[in-house]
Amino acid sequence: MTPFRSATATLVASTMLATTLTGCQFGGDEQDTSPIVIAVDLELSGAAAEVGKAYQQAMELKIEQLNASGALNGRSIELLPKDNRSDAGESLRNIAEFSKDPRVSAIIMGGCHECAVGAANTINEQKIPTVALAAADAVANPVAERRYVFKLAPNPADNASALTVELQRRSIDTVGLLRSDDTYGREGAQALRREFANANIQVAAEASVRGGSNNVDQQVTTLTSVAPDALVIWTPPEQAMLATGAARRAGFNGGLFLDALAAGNLFLGEAAEDAERARLVFTQTMVIDDVIATTPAKAARRQWFQDYTARYGGYHGSSSFAADAIQLIADAELRAGGPAGQVDREGIRNLLETAQLDGLSGPIRMTPDNHSGLMPQALTTLVARNGRWRLAS
Repeated sequence: MTPFRSATATLVASTMLATTLTGCQFGGDEQDTSPIVIAVDLELSGAAAEVGKAYQQAMELKIEQLNASGALNGRSIELLPKDNRSDAGESLRNIAEFSKDPRVSAIIMGGCHECAVGAANTINEQKIPTVALAAADAVANPVAERRYVFKLAPNPADNASALTVELQRRSIDTVGLLRSDDTYGREGAQALRREFANANIQVAAEASVRGGSNNVDQQVTTLTSVAPDALVIWTPPEQAMLATGAARRAGFNGGLFLDALAAGNLFLGEAAEDAERARLVFTQTMVIDDVIATTPAKAARRQWFQDYTARYGGYHGSSSFAADAIQLIADAELRAGGPAGQVDREGIRNLLETAQLDGLSGPIRMTPDNHSGLMPQALTTLVARNGRWRLAS
C-alpha cells in the first residue's frame, strides 16, 4: 500500500466507521454496489477555464484514489461533467438536466459566483444537494433560501479579516483596492471597509475589473497615482498577476496584498519577478511542503500536494476544495444508506448540513445555520519568494 493510500484509508475510515459497521451488522441485506454518480458543472472553457480545469483534475485524482482505497464499501464514484463555458445561462441548463437524472446523488459547481447564485432557485425546487466552489457569500446565504446549496471556498469576511491583520502587521495606513466587478468583488469591498474602519486603514482609491479582462493597466495606474502604502488585489488569479505587473510598470514600490481568490498556480512563471514579496491570504495546503506534518490531517494534505504535483507537473491552490467536495458527497451518500441502487437526495442533504471533516483544504464544519463550511483557521499568509508561493514567517 502506498503512503498516500495508507493515510487516506486511515482518515476516510474514521469518518465512515459508523457506515461500515452498520453494513456489517445486517449480513442478509443486499450489498449496494451501484456507482455513486456526482454531476459536475464546471468552467472548462471561457474566462475561468484555468481554474475549472484545475477543479476537474483534482476531482479525477481524488476519485481515483477513493475508488482504489477500499473505503467505499464495495462501491465506486463516477463523475458526470459538463462545461458551462463560464456562462450562467448554460450553467442553469446543466443543473436542470442533472436534476432530472435519477442516478445523480449530488452536484458540484465550479467557481462561477453568478452561476451558483443564478441556479439556487432551481436547485432548491429540484431538491438536489449541491456543493459550490464559488466564494461569494450569496452562494450559500440566506440559508433559508439555499437549503440544498453548500459552499467550499474561503469566505469574504474571513479573507478580509486575515488581510487586515496582515496589513496592520506591516503598518499599512492607506491602500488602493482593485476588485473584481462581480458579486464576490462587491462583497469583498464591503467586508474590507468594515475591517478597515476598526483598524484605521483608509481606502485611498478603489477600482474594479470585469471578469475575463486581460488589461488592468488603467485601473492600477489610477490606484497607484494616489500613492497608497499598499495595493489590495481582490481578483481571480490571472488578473491578480496582471495587476502585479502593471503596478511595477507604474513604478509602484509599495506592498501587494492578495485575497484568497487570487490563488492560482504554486509556481508564478512569468509573473515571478513582479509578484516577488507579494502576500496572499490562502490555505496552508498551497505550501504544505513548508509545513512539518505533525497530524494525520497534515500528512494527508502533504501527500495530496505531492500526488497532485506528480500527476500534473505543478500545484493549483484551489484543487483541494474540489477534492474535499468529492469527499463530503461520498461520505454523505454512504451514510444515507437506503435501498440498493436508489439515491436518497434528501438524506444526503441532511448529512451535508451537519458534515464535519478535517479536509485537504483545512477544517470544514457545516451546520443548519451555516452552509459555508471552511473554517477561518484554515487561512494563513503566504509570500511570493523566488518564483513560487511560500509560507510567510
